[in-house]
Amino acid sequence: MLVYEQAPDPSPPPGWAVVKVRACALNHLDLFQRRGLERVRIPLPHISGADVSGVVVEPGQSGIAAGQRVMVQPGLSCGRCARCLAGEDNFCPAYDVLGYQSDGGYAEYVTVPPANLIPIPDHITDVDAAAFPLAFLTAWQMLFTRARLRPSETVLVLAAGSGVGQAAIQLARAHHARVIATAGTDEKLARARELGAEAVVNHYRDDLVSTVKQITANRGVDVVVEHVGAATWEKSVRCLARGGRVVTCGATTGFEARLDLRHLFARQLALLGSYMGAKHELLQAAALFFAGAVRPAVDRTYPLAETAQAQVRLESSEQFGKIVLVPSP
Repeated sequence: MLVYEQAPDPSPPPGWAVVKVRACALNHLDLFQRRGLERVRIPLPHISGADVSGVVVEPGQSGIAAGQRVMVQPGLSCGRCARCLAGEDNFCPAYDVLGYQSDGGYAEYVTVPPANLIPIPDHITDVDAAAFPLAFLTAWQMLFTRARLRPSETVLVLAAGSGVGQAAIQLARAHHARVIATAGTDEKLARARELGAEAVVNHYRDDLVSTVKQITANRGVDVVVEHVGAATWEKSVRCLARGGRVVTCGATTGFEARLDLRHLFARQLALLGSYMGAKHELLQAAALFFAGAVRPAVDRTYPLAETAQAQVRLESSEQFGKIVLVPSP
């Protein structure tokens, strides 16, 4: 049950920083937590929220001055293991996401490790800064680290109105790739074109595979950005060109998927999983953000007291882009 109530101010572990939250974006993880996750025990009472921007009030050992505006890297890791030291912090055995097992940004204050603070320039708004980290970090790792997208390749982005979808369109276009995007309404398809998709598919009205083949002169696409799951998996594989790659970061419509192994080996396809990303990847994506090359699509904002209504909008897939909570002054 989601409840808006008073909670104690967070007490940071030694060296950690405290951030006064100015904005916090929603993610599907928030919905999964509320419904309950199989074999996962969420500590209660619990404060969700992985995507945070705000002002540093207690710097901890960050070296950042109090009063600095920041966005928060949502991945939490130990910083000491071999994977962390190799710059692969999202492979850390202790890896967590802010607001998952820890308390997150649906609050006035949040405490985070000092390494997770990323100063933001003055021209970046608090709302945009909160809408950026998780979606663009996830999309960056999917496209460039896992799928190794090359300029001039063709990318199919499913669910363009989702956080990852809108981020993937922009990042792929910034990398000089061709983008085909899907959405369920004409309004969302128009928004996808505005972000850089040169072709669009209504995934309720059009046959995805035949339409993609028509757009690509029967070749197929090089990369599919997949996070829908059971409803689209087989079609995603069939949309691939020879040597193509499906990269997935989620399964919002279900976890079970069918696969004809003959397609996999005969066409030399690759199926890739992706989860979050490393901090250095977020910093690379942020450089584009700060330079104005990409910008998160923000659907609408809600006061923190109306978080339940915000989650209803996300749950119904009405949004295009990120929904952001703004605590009252």
